Amino acid sequence: MALIEIRLRPTGPWRAGQRAGDRERVDGVYHSDALYSAVTHAMSSLGWLEEWLDATALAVDAAPAVRFSSLFPFLGDQRLIPPPRTSWPPSGGKLYLKAAKLVPLEVARKGIANESRWAVDGASECLLPAGMMAPFEVAIHPAAAVDRITGRTEPHRTACLEFAPNAGWWGLIDVGDEVWEARVKSAFRLLADSGFGGERSRGWGRASEPEFSDASGLFRTEGHPGAFWLLSLYSPHEGDGIDWSRGEYSTVTRGGWTDSPAGSVKKKHLRMIGEGSVLMASGSLLRGRAVDVAPEGFAHPAWRSGFAFAVPVPLEVEA
Repeated sequence: MALIEIRLRPTGPWRAGQRAGDRERVDGVYHSDALYSAVTHAMSSLGWLEEWLDATALAVDAAPAVRFSSLFPFLGDQRLIPPPRTSWPPSGGKLYLKAAKLVPLEVARKGIANESRWAVDGASECLLPAGMMAPFEVAIHPAAAVDRITGRTEPHRTACLEFAPNAGWWGLIDVGDEVWEARVKSAFRLLADSGFGGERSRGWGRASEPEFSDASGLFRTEGHPGAFWLLSLYSPHEGDGIDWSRGEYSTVTRGGWTDSPAGSVKKKHLRMIGEGSVLMASGSLLRGRAVDVAPEGFAHPAWRSGFAFAVPVPLEVEA
């Protein structure tokens, strides 16, 4: 089993859909369920769709062969990440720290020793070293939909992320064998050329050649017993043994539209546990599940990935 870090360096705007569906708002995280969906479309183009679904969404009696974290921004050497909710904002810390939704990985693991060295960028909600630029800016681009029959136009505006130089997305891939490792890397290379997320027909969501590296030493293996720090969206599996009376977690409701030759229709809404949540469980591993969110009568399942990508809560952080 391999733990791989991926980095994507955008070559233009990206749109990570906002949870309320507002065109003029955009998320600063590319969520794991959207990433799984994008890779699934790539697997279909590459001829591996049935095998991919058997190894992931349909793997009822076993852990999935591949799990993804969400994608988070990076800037230079700074990896940003949602901190464990049990330790953020820090007790006794300055009020402005509460505005930070993404913090450097080292801060998430060890806390802040000198608050004067840090500042929160309001637009990106990132905690950064004082004086450092944000990894991205939110921009609004005008466009117009044209009715092919009547010629009428409907102007609208769409928000996107525009990344700074030497900035982009980073995330983690947990893959079970060399065959799937090679296939997943091929899928990411295809997606870097064709695009992730919304507005791909406008050339958005593209990236230069994906960068892969070993991430086995990025997170420590020891932590608080039974405490899991989520780095993905998560839909609980019945065998995960969560103690919902403990921990610290948030929920998000995910919706969206199908992207299929069978048509574009609204998916069923699904409530999921958000990134940065800390869950207490009796087992040594959180599994999660994939949920079919296709509307009734749709031509095929539409799988939303709720597989858990979780790491131990750092010992430096009080659970």
